[in-house]
Amino acid sequence: MGGGQAEQWGSRLGFLFAAIGFSVGLGNIWRFPYVAGEYGGSAFLFVYLACVACIGVPLLMTELTIGRRGRGSPTRAIRAVARESGASPAWGHVGTLAVICVFIILSFYTVISGWTFDYFVRSVLGDFEGITGEESAGVFASLMNNPGRLLFWHTVVNILIVLVVRRGVQAGTEQAVKILMPMLFVALVIMVIYGAVEGDLGGALAFMLEPDFSKIGFKTLMVAMGQAFFSIGIGMAAMITFGAYLPKDYSIPGSAVTIALADTGVAIIAGFAIFPLVFGFGLEPASGPGLVFQTLPIAFGEMPGGQFFGALFFLLLIAAAMSSCFGGAEAVVNWVDEHWGIERHKGVLYAGSGAWLLGFLTIMSFGEWSDYYPLDFIPAFAGKTIFDTLDFVAANILLLVGGFLTAFFFGWLVPKSLKLDEMRLSDGPLFNFWRVMIRFVVPPVLLVCLVMGIAE
Repeated sequence: MGGGQAEQWGSRLGFLFAAIGFSVGLGNIWRFPYVAGEYGGSAFLFVYLACVACIGVPLLMTELTIGRRGRGSPTRAIRAVARESGASPAWGHVGTLAVICVFIILSFYTVISGWTFDYFVRSVLGDFEGITGEESAGVFASLMNNPGRLLFWHTVVNILIVLVVRRGVQAGTEQAVKILMPMLFVALVIMVIYGAVEGDLGGALAFMLEPDFSKIGFKTLMVAMGQAFFSIGIGMAAMITFGAYLPKDYSIPGSAVTIALADTGVAIIAGFAIFPLVFGFGLEPASGPGLVFQTLPIAFGEMPGGQFFGALFFLLLIAAAMSSCFGGAEAVVNWVDEHWGIERHKGVLYAGSGAWLLGFLTIMSFGEWSDYYPLDFIPAFAGKTIFDTLDFVAANILLLVGGFLTAFFFGWLVPKSLKLDEMRLSDGPLFNFWRVMIRFVVPPVLLVCLVMGIAE
């Protein structure tokens, strides 16, 4: 067997940057702002923060604790904790499920990350100058229908992943995120200032912060919980893997809260970077996924300094995308090293090649295979392309099943003494809050969301 789990983070800051980097991705920059506006502004924000506090942070604490106690990949870590707790080692399969989930997500996330590189180059070259709405939509459509171009950028992203992750935890992932995370935060602050000067800050404030409680319903709770789950990055193997590299003196509750707050903070700040530009130029704020790749280029094409700030914005997206890719790949490579005995330098090539091949199917489903629905005979998958199917399986099934089983296992089958010892907590209010959440709140909520997601 390999020994990837013997490594440790070089510093607390390095660990936090890596964990925050994995959490902060494209979903924070483009998905959170428009979802918040669509589902009630600050009313949605209140529901979202409640989901983060009651579901996100407890599960994040659980995954980091399992990783540090088990000192291995998610499979080995859960199996080790199960043995120590007198439970069946078969619980280790929950970890394998998480690794499969993050591998599937990585395969299509690298494709979407490639879009950010393409748009960065277009911005630098001034392709968006004076662009109309119709032309902007045409640029995006032509990219989706150009498998060669998508494959090129998908390959670039995967090569970067291989080059960074093969260097190890400290020299590779930790060093990369120490550059990417400050770059992301600086770019975000500059974009907020630019948006406030050139755009409509008042309109953005109203859109993001004025509560519309009429839009709050069960659907809002579902969306907020899904956003919290996916955004923080729980159920994807990475946080258990990161926990395995965690020294004993790092606070797990403190780290979990810091990661969740940073992740949420980036999402909110991104809204103040994007929406002043959207409202300032009379664009459609609820344009969903097309907001970043179709709507914003129009604003950048019209505003003073748009070429530079457009390039800066897509550089910000590259930083967010790549830091998530490195974290996901680290979890897969650690598992390959440990279970197949393939050392890191070769393991990252196998993992990267596998993600590259699966990503090719996603690329084709945007263009020539866009009318091919592989599981059309199953009601829940009717009308879903290959990409839609992979996305649905990972986000709506595997993530929720893995989260439910992890919460049940650690909440009910692991002795209280082990939890207190590894979390370095006293038997007080904080521990009891976590314990109530992980036992009585998280499992039923995830189960309901799983059933509702499949039923819909």
